[in-house]
Amino acid sequence: MSTKTFIKSTLKWIFIPFSLLFCLLIIAYFNLKQELPDIQQLHNVEYQTPLSIYSHDKLLLAQFGEKKRIPINIKEAPQQLINAFLAAEDDRFYSHLGVDYRGLIRATFQLLLTGKKKQGGSTITMQVTRNFLLTREKTYIRKIKEILLSLQIEQEYSKDKILELYLNKIYLGHRSYGVAAAAVTYYDKTLGELNLAQLAMIAGLPKAPSAYNPISDPERALQRRNYVLRRMLKLSYIDQAEFDIAFNSPITATVHSNQLDAPAPYVAEMVRQEIVKQYGEKAFSLGLKVFTTINSTMQATATHAIQSALHNYDRRHGYRSLPHANKISTELETSDFTTIADTQSAHIVEINDDIATASLSDKSLIKIPFDQIKWARALKSQNYMGPKLKSINDVLKVNDLVRVRQLKDSRWSLAQIPNTEAAFVALNSNDGAILALSGGFDFFHNKYNRAIQSKRQPGSGFKPIIYTTALENGFTTASLINDAPVVVDEPSQESAWRPENYSKKFFGMTPLRNALRTSRNLISIRLLRELGIKKVTDTALRFGFKQEQLPKSLSLALGSGYASPLQMATVFSVFANGGFLIEPYFIDRIEDNKGKVLFQATPKIVCPSCENSSIKDIHYASRIISPQVNFLMNSLLRDVVQRGTATKAKVLGRTDLAGKTGTTNEQRDAWFNGFSSGIAASAWLGFDSSKPLGRNETGGKAALPIWIDFMKIALKDKPEQSLVIPEGIEEVYIDPKTGKLAETDGHGIWEYFRNENSPTEYSYLDINAEDLEETDADSLF
Repeated sequence: MSTKTFIKSTLKWIFIPFSLLFCLLIIAYFNLKQELPDIQQLHNVEYQTPLSIYSHDKLLLAQFGEKKRIPINIKEAPQQLINAFLAAEDDRFYSHLGVDYRGLIRATFQLLLTGKKKQGGSTITMQVTRNFLLTREKTYIRKIKEILLSLQIEQEYSKDKILELYLNKIYLGHRSYGVAAAAVTYYDKTLGELNLAQLAMIAGLPKAPSAYNPISDPERALQRRNYVLRRMLKLSYIDQAEFDIAFNSPITATVHSNQLDAPAPYVAEMVRQEIVKQYGEKAFSLGLKVFTTINSTMQATATHAIQSALHNYDRRHGYRSLPHANKISTELETSDFTTIADTQSAHIVEINDDIATASLSDKSLIKIPFDQIKWARALKSQNYMGPKLKSINDVLKVNDLVRVRQLKDSRWSLAQIPNTEAAFVALNSNDGAILALSGGFDFFHNKYNRAIQSKRQPGSGFKPIIYTTALENGFTTASLINDAPVVVDEPSQESAWRPENYSKKFFGMTPLRNALRTSRNLISIRLLRELGIKKVTDTALRFGFKQEQLPKSLSLALGSGYASPLQMATVFSVFANGGFLIEPYFIDRIEDNKGKVLFQATPKIVCPSCENSSIKDIHYASRIISPQVNFLMNSLLRDVVQRGTATKAKVLGRTDLAGKTGTTNEQRDAWFNGFSSGIAASAWLGFDSSKPLGRNETGGKAALPIWIDFMKIALKDKPEQSLVIPEGIEEVYIDPKTGKLAETDGHGIWEYFRNENSPTEYSYLDINAEDLEETDADSLF
C-alpha cells in the first residue's frame, strides 16, 4: 500500500468517528438547548431583599428578612472594588466571551491527571449563570449547560450588566448578599467609604464565605485578602505604595447586625404583622419599603422618657439586688455582659470611699460616684425601704456584676431592670397619625406591647367623658355638686360600697370646674347617678369605646372599665382637635423595590370648615361633640394643668397645655392623658401584674413626667395656641359658690357658659373664690 493510500485510509477512519462525534454533539446541543432556561429573565431580576421599615422622615426603623441585600447600579461600585473582584475571580472578564477556555483546559487536565474534579475555570459570567439560572448540583451536564448559557448571556448583555448582576447576587457571609450589604455588615459603611484593604477583604469572600470570613476565621481571611492584594499589584491595578499600606493594615471587620437609624421595635412589629396580613411570608423577600407616620425625634424622646420614668420609680422604691446574689469570682466572658434598654452589665473591680470603678463588656473602665449609688437602699416592699446608705460598701462589693446606665451629663449611675412597665402614644390629633409609640421598657426583653394590647383601668382619665355628657345635658362649668359621702348598695356585694376621694376628705358644694381639676371622685359618682349610666355610656361609645369596656355600674364614674394608651390618646384627640373622632394609623405608604407606590394612606382628617359644605368626602372625620362643649372641656382640662393635679407640667412654660391625670385603686395604674398644639398623648405606668405601685404613686407623680419629657421636645418651636371662643359661648362674671351672676366687686370669677345656660339671677352672698381652691390629688379608682 502506497503512502498516499495509507494516509487517505487513515484520514477516512479518523474522519468517520469524529464526524459521528460531531453529529452527536450537535444533537446533544439542540436537546440541551431545549432544556436551557430563558436568559431574558435577567432583564428583570427581582432580588430577594428584606422588608424595610422607615420613619416618616425616612430613617430606617427596622428590617425583616433572612437575606440582607442592598442592590446597586454598577456605576455605584468603586473602581477598585471591581478591580479587586476581577483580580480574585476573573482577570480576563472584559476580554473573554463568557468562557475562559484556558481555565477550562487547565481544569480538564487536572481531572485527567488526578481523577478528581477541581473547582476552577468558572468565569464571572458562568457564576452569574449558576447563581441565577441553574441549580447548585455538580454534574458534567450542568457544567455544559453553564457554558452554553454563558455564551448566550455574553451575546445578550453588556459586561457591566453581567458584573452588576454578579456583585448584587453573591453570598458574602453573615446573611449578606451582594457587596453593598457586606460593606454594612462588616464595616457599617457604604462601598464608597471602604479603603483598599477592606475592598480586598470583601473581594476575597466569594471563594469560601465561611472559611475566609474575617469574623469567624481572621487568620485565613487575612491570607485571602493579601492574596487578592498581590493579584491586584501583579495586574497593575495598584502600585507598590498602595499595596504596602493595604497589606500592612489590620483586620477591622466586626459584625454590624441590624444597624438602624432610629430603632422603634414596638412600631416595627406592628408594621410587620400588618404587612404579613397583606402579603404573606413573601413580604420578607420582596424588598418592600414601608414608610410609617413615626417622627424619629419624637420616637427617640418617647423611648427615653419611658426609661427615665421607670428608673426614677425604682430610685423612689429601692434596690432589689441585695444581698450580693450576683457576686462572682471567676473570669467573665463576653456573654456574661448584656445590654437591656439603656442599661448594661458592669463588673465592679474597685471601690474607694466615694467612687466605684467598673469594667464594661469592652474592658473599658467607668467611674460610678456614690451620689449615683446612694439611692440603692434595700427594697422591703413598695412602701418601705431599708436604711440610708452610708458608703458604697453598704450595697456593692468587688466582683459584683451589676447594671449601670449613662446619664445625660455623661456620668454613670447604678441601675437595675425595672419590675414596673410603662407605655406611651402620641398622635397627630388632626388625622390620627401615630407620631411616637413605645409599648414598654425594652421590646427585646419583653415583647408585650402595652401601648395597644393592654387592658388597664383608665381611672380619672375617664372623667372627661362624664363631664362632656353633663355639659351636653344642661350642666355648666359652674354647676354645684355636693362633695359628700356616697353609699352604694350593690346586690351582688356583701356590703355597701363607700367610695372616697383620694384625700379621704369631703369638700361640700363644689363647682364642676373645681371638681374636675381636683379630681373629686364623689362628684363624678353623683354626676353619673344623676345623668344615668346609659347617657354616659352612649357618650363613651361616640368617643370610640366598646360596650364591653364599660361596666354598667356607678364604678364607671371612676374609670373602672378598661382601655389601652392608644385608645386614651384617641379620646383626648377629640378635645384637642375641636370635637372630631379620628382613627389612628401608622403606615403612611408602601413602595415596591423599584419605588412604585403600592399603598398610600388616606386618613380621615379634621376639617371644621367642611361641615357646612355641600361636598361630602368620606375622608373627613366626624364631629362627635359641639364646638361649644369642646371649648368648655378644653377650658376645664387646661385648668387641670394650671391649677389642678397636673401643675408639674407648668415647667414647660406654656398656657396651652391640657389634660387629665388618672390613678386607679391602690395606685395600680398611673396615667396622664393630655394635648397641645395638635399633639395628643397618653402615658401609663404600672405593674403588668396590676399590683399596687405604692403610696403616693399617682398619675401626676409617676406618669406625668413621661408626658412632660416628651412634650418638652415635641412642642419645641411650636407657637402657643390660644383658646378661641366659638359662637354660642359667653363669658360671665359669677359668684362661684352659687353659680349665679355676681356684682363686679372683686369677689366673683369670670366663667364660660353656653348662651342657653348662662345664669340670669344675681347672687348677693359675700364669698371668696379662694375658698373653693382645695385640691384633691387624684382619683381613688
